[in-house]
Amino acid sequence: MSSMSDDKKPTLGRRPLGLKTSVEAGEVKQTFSHGRTNKVVVEVKRRKLMGRPGEAAAAPAPEVAKPAAPAPAAPVARPTPPPPPPVSPTASRETRQELQARLLREAEEARLAALEAANRREHEERQRAQEEERRRAEENRAQEAAKSGEPEAAPVAEAPAAAEPAAAAAPAPVAATAAEAPAAAAAPSAEPAAEAATETKAAAPVTPAPRRFTPVAPVKRPEPAAKKPQPPARDRKGGDERRGGKLTVTRALNEDEGARARSLAALKRAREKERRAHFAGQSQPREKQVRDVVVPEAITVQDLANRMAEKAADLVKALFKMGMMVTINQTIDQDTAELLVTEFGHNIQRVSESDVDIDTAADVDAEDTLQPRPPVVTIMGHVDHGKTSLLDALRGTDVVCGEAGGITQHIGAYQIKTKGGDHITFLDTPGHEAFTEMRMRGANVTDIVILVVAGDDGLMPQTIEAINHTKAAGVPMIVAITKADKPEFNPQKIRERLLEHEVIVEAMSGDVQDVEVSAKTGAGLDDLIEKILLQAELLELKANPDRAAEATVIEAKLDKGKGPLATVLVNRGTLKVGDILVVGTQSGRVRAMLDDKGRQVKVAPPSLPVEVLGIGGVPMAGDTLTVVENEARAREVAAYRQEQATAKRTATAPTSLENMFSALAAKAAVIEYPLVIRADVQGSVEAIVNALNKISTDEIKVRILQSGVGAITESDVNLAQASGAPIVGFNVRPNAKARELVERNKVRMKYFDVIYQLTDDIRSEMAGELGPERIETVVGRAEVKEVFPAGKKDKAAGLLVLEGFIRKGINARLTRQDVIVSKTVIASLRRFKDDVPEVRAGLECGVVLQDTNDIKPGDMLEVFEVEERARTL
Repeated sequence: MSSMSDDKKPTLGRRPLGLKTSVEAGEVKQTFSHGRTNKVVVEVKRRKLMGRPGEAAAAPAPEVAKPAAPAPAAPVARPTPPPPPPVSPTASRETRQELQARLLREAEEARLAALEAANRREHEERQRAQEEERRRAEENRAQEAAKSGEPEAAPVAEAPAAAEPAAAAAPAPVAATAAEAPAAAAAPSAEPAAEAATETKAAAPVTPAPRRFTPVAPVKRPEPAAKKPQPPARDRKGGDERRGGKLTVTRALNEDEGARARSLAALKRAREKERRAHFAGQSQPREKQVRDVVVPEAITVQDLANRMAEKAADLVKALFKMGMMVTINQTIDQDTAELLVTEFGHNIQRVSESDVDIDTAADVDAEDTLQPRPPVVTIMGHVDHGKTSLLDALRGTDVVCGEAGGITQHIGAYQIKTKGGDHITFLDTPGHEAFTEMRMRGANVTDIVILVVAGDDGLMPQTIEAINHTKAAGVPMIVAITKADKPEFNPQKIRERLLEHEVIVEAMSGDVQDVEVSAKTGAGLDDLIEKILLQAELLELKANPDRAAEATVIEAKLDKGKGPLATVLVNRGTLKVGDILVVGTQSGRVRAMLDDKGRQVKVAPPSLPVEVLGIGGVPMAGDTLTVVENEARAREVAAYRQEQATAKRTATAPTSLENMFSALAAKAAVIEYPLVIRADVQGSVEAIVNALNKISTDEIKVRILQSGVGAITESDVNLAQASGAPIVGFNVRPNAKARELVERNKVRMKYFDVIYQLTDDIRSEMAGELGPERIETVVGRAEVKEVFPAGKKDKAAGLLVLEGFIRKGINARLTRQDVIVSKTVIASLRRFKDDVPEVRAGLECGVVLQDTNDIKPGDMLEVFEVEERARTL
């Protein structure tokens, strides 16, 4: 801001206050950020003070003396006026009041004068700071010109000479400021004295005389220089430090500059850089490392770059040159990945997705690592032949009492300890026809099969099926003929019947052991155990306990408190708490293990059945449990198996257009009976689904919308409501929220605990869905001889009955040239003008057909009866 613009503005330092005008106007320039400015017109109004009647003559006295009176030397403290003359004791009361008022006014004027002087001095200091800033800038420019050798020194040197006339013509404060600058540069010690003299000279001509009125406080102008923060003090000893506040990389790393100390990390980085540069100058360029890159069937560009230890951008460039516009997250096939690996000079190793899965067949234990293990014995036979009772007698417990309907519907796994200290693992399988896969699974994981045959009943269908499963599994068999305590017991008949199925017992000079037992009296149990141990000794059962465990899932379920549970039989290795495992499409970690008596165990050696907690979901019965090295491997295998299962479930066989339309037509003709099934264990779900699929016919079939293990949930209820399907619960009940939804939406629920009751109920419901069966029986035929009107609309037909009889109200079909014209009912039957109930063959009659007038001579009328019967599946 220049001094010219300062002169135009109405400041206290330039124009002393007076009584000439009551309003002064001026422009104030406002400066904002980013170089924006604004001019504002300011008006200063002064308040006029009305004096009292006694003061009118004394008020103008200071103004008359103002031009000639010199200002006092001190700018702040104005001269104290002479004390008033003493007031006589006889002065009037008005004189004392006037004296008091005058003293108060003079004190107020002195205070305002001091305030004015302070404001003026502040303004002068601000101007002096601006002049100092301008002078320093000129000195810096002169030093830059002197360093660079440019001819700019002369104009800068002439600046003090040119400033002298300006200083002489300028007002006193500016001249004093200009005179102070060289004095400060020449003699710093004389600065306080010079500043005091300057202040005295500057304040002398502008200090106003005392006034008899109270002025209004002046309006302060916004000063741009005052708003901006003052720059930090610079070192005047030399050097260009105009940008001293900025920190650059060069300055931060320059050790010669003491303004900023280097950190320890910066020193370490610098020394490491020097060491690398030193060794890089001595060593030869490093050869490129050739890597063996494992490439699956599909891989992303980024993953391939990581395996090759190359930049992903280089791979993208190479693919662009091949004509493939890809990104680093895009998947490429194995052939394209091979081209990239070869181009970058690496070796490729192809792997298929099937290599991700665990192949347990190739993992064979060495002979010297095998140790003896207990035998696994499966009890199989027909339903209600005493399998579970025999196992109870061996274990000394009573499992039968806790079973619904007195039949086994789950696979039970138990281990007993004999009197000699040997261990035997028993598996109890269901005997009902619906549990075929359970029996097959039990035969596949076992070492010895005990075929239970009731001595009073003989061989039954499930007994024969168990024999076939045993032969298919290739395991030895021991025949246990039970119920020896009954009078109808006939073991010889059982032995003879077994010959029909190529099972020759030792009593018939064969190699199959047999024993007569009674679970009720305990007879023959010791012989049975002895024969089991003898057979196990012949088999030489061994396993390696010192390796990662491998087990087979016998049964799986979802427990409300424990979560997914799997009953597994350890085949080899030792299963420990904390092992990471993969079982089917699920993965997890062994949190806890329970034996057949519910006790927690830490380790499970071979042939021990345990219940495992900690699996991510309910596995399928029959899946193999494998312990892996880490969780990443477990998740990888589980994800691969899940993809394979999904692809298998959603895969459809390729078909032609004709086959597709025929399949749609067949589907439209078949009635579907939807169901939502929930059971307690995985084996029960499997058995129920198989049993329901068997009762389906060509007219109606079961459609399983959803089946699962565990309690009935909200999603099951919502699905059943949307599709109008009933929910079948086998040994399970809905949870609280699902129960509320069932009551609100009126969804049908069916609860069962015996499987054959479930199948019978669903069979009868499916039959009812089809409706009763209609059976038509033709009872008579007649020929239309004549047609004549009967009433306003109807037509009557004259008939000749050819076969059987015609009865009123019976169903009839009118055919013309063997094509059915209409299907109707005989509404009226007459012979000669009389209504008759029936007309026999060989006679003529007249009929009126209901809702039919399309009758012509020569048409044939066929009458028939309809019988409805209850449909069965």
